[in-house]
Amino acid sequence: MKYNALAKWAASMFVVVGLAACSAEEPEQASEPTPEPVTVGGMTIDDPAVLAAMAERQALKDPEGPGAQAYEEVCAGCHEGQVPKAPHTSMLEIMSPDSIFKALDEGVMQAESGDLSRDQKRAVAEYLSGTRIGQQVAYPVVMCQDDALAFDYDDTPLVPAWGMTRGNTRMMPASNINRDNVASLQLKWAFAYPEAVRARSQPMAAGGALYVGSHNGDVLALDADTGCVRWQFQASAEVRTGVVIDEWEAGDTDAQPLAYFGDLLGNVYAINAVTGEQVWRHRPDDHPSATITGTPSLFDGKLYVTVSSLEVTPAMYPTYECCTFRGSAVAYDAASGDVVWQTFTIDEEPQLLGQNRSGTDNYGPSGAPSWNSPAIDTERNQLYFGTGENYSSPATLTSDAIFALDLDTGAINWSFQATPNDAWNQACDMPNDDNCPAEDGPDFDFGAAVVYAEDSNGKGYVLGGQKSGMVHALDPDTGDILWQQKVGRGGIQGGIHFGMGVEGDTVFVPVTDMPDGREYPEPRRPGLYALNLMTGEYIWKAPADDVCEGRFGCAPGISASVSVSPGLVYAGAMDGRMRVHNTETGEILWDYDSTVQYATLSGEPASGGSFGGAVGPLVKGNRLYMNSGYGIYFHMPGNVLLAFELPEEQAAHDSAE
Repeated sequence: MKYNALAKWAASMFVVVGLAACSAEEPEQASEPTPEPVTVGGMTIDDPAVLAAMAERQALKDPEGPGAQAYEEVCAGCHEGQVPKAPHTSMLEIMSPDSIFKALDEGVMQAESGDLSRDQKRAVAEYLSGTRIGQQVAYPVVMCQDDALAFDYDDTPLVPAWGMTRGNTRMMPASNINRDNVASLQLKWAFAYPEAVRARSQPMAAGGALYVGSHNGDVLALDADTGCVRWQFQASAEVRTGVVIDEWEAGDTDAQPLAYFGDLLGNVYAINAVTGEQVWRHRPDDHPSATITGTPSLFDGKLYVTVSSLEVTPAMYPTYECCTFRGSAVAYDAASGDVVWQTFTIDEEPQLLGQNRSGTDNYGPSGAPSWNSPAIDTERNQLYFGTGENYSSPATLTSDAIFALDLDTGAINWSFQATPNDAWNQACDMPNDDNCPAEDGPDFDFGAAVVYAEDSNGKGYVLGGQKSGMVHALDPDTGDILWQQKVGRGGIQGGIHFGMGVEGDTVFVPVTDMPDGREYPEPRRPGLYALNLMTGEYIWKAPADDVCEGRFGCAPGISASVSVSPGLVYAGAMDGRMRVHNTETGEILWDYDSTVQYATLSGEPASGGSFGGAVGPLVKGNRLYMNSGYGIYFHMPGNVLLAFELPEEQAAHDSAE
């Protein structure tokens, strides 16, 4: 049985409970009998708190309740597919209730919701999200004062891209943290993301600040020293991407660098990195399910963005006209926001193919979305990115593929398909599978960002890590296979999920292999593995120990992107532990459990959870910064950004040496 849509639906039911479970005080025992366990997606749920949250969600989702009625009367006419640009209900359901209410009450949907009372708006927000507003006390963020407000024009961006290098090797510049002192890191401050149960936007360091997005749609500039907020910008929806920032000449106080990112609803933004004011915004695809998950890449005055979608989810409904989205890559003039080119991953537009058993129109081909941040090869003037599965038949040659595009024109130089005939959507696992394509593929996306790296001899490699568990090394000139190595078992939440790393001639491969209800002919292999860049042969293996002890949402695999600094590879796992390995041997040098409650600057309780998403740690000078929390798809929620620092005496000792 596949990890299915019901499982993804259930996964969002317990996010608030997961945060409450980290509280210092044990809740009083309820007098009611323990609810009966349920099985969802092949997984048994028996945690009373989770079952209670599921029951509360079911009550909030009552089709006869006030939220459902208000939604049907005012909102459904646009958000059930009738208005092409309106996000489908399935996208709204993964937003936080607070952000939905804010959009209705004072944001982008204020005019459309004018006939609703504030109580009705609250009911709509709680109905859509299945979670109550204000489960926790709302704490204001702590705004910076005096010197902490100042933008440091001498502090140019630490790295040029989400991938730390333009090629997405995840290799950071040298810092003061090394193999000898990493275990002495101490927590300096903790920042609580307001109204959030996941922390999946990678921080960027520049101007003396950390730039980061949040689940509730905030983009924040935090003072890197104290964690106070210099400014906050409100996007239309959750910001899953990292933030990338213009470079400038150090010391140029006239510089006005821009910060770029995307949001859940498919908008791309450029805002002033000094002030937080919006400069431009554009939605490159007007499909209602379009979304931006890969952090944009910036090079030579152009911003490169990959476009994905969540149409795989509404396809579960037999009345949904599946499917019409097709993935793309877009190049913008970074200063103006003008589109330079857009290249689709499927050439032809979807056509009407017939009707499903329920009589609903079906379209195809569709899909081949791109979830990942593109890599840039300056020598060959090429852009690399990976795609996911087709959503409907017929399957194309460009799903589960790696693309190489010309940076100037968007022309496709070559593409490589790893898994043919992978057409799949969430209808394939529903009792009514009317919209399931005939191929019913395995859903083996290239979710992880493609990497461009060069070995010690200067030879280039294009590396793709796939959810099948396979690592592919391709010739950057032709797309031909140089080597392949199957590292993980693979699965819908298995294999290589979000991001590999490279140091010298070594490739670091994180493997998820989370249980998903399917049966496989080989065992799971969660953990971290090192391969030879030139040959694909193993250098070392660090299989993960299972320390979950039955905790719900806990798993030993590594879903998040790894980060690398000289001699160290940082790997955050779904069990909430950040492990730092010796790059030469795989030995664990630091093992930190983030699944505790933290005191924060604002006074808001913050808790760590699973590490997940396209986000990895950032190191600079004496400090390490990392997000913790991934409250979606059966992972442990969290809402914290942590800053660690070497002790003063350790830092002084290392500096003297």
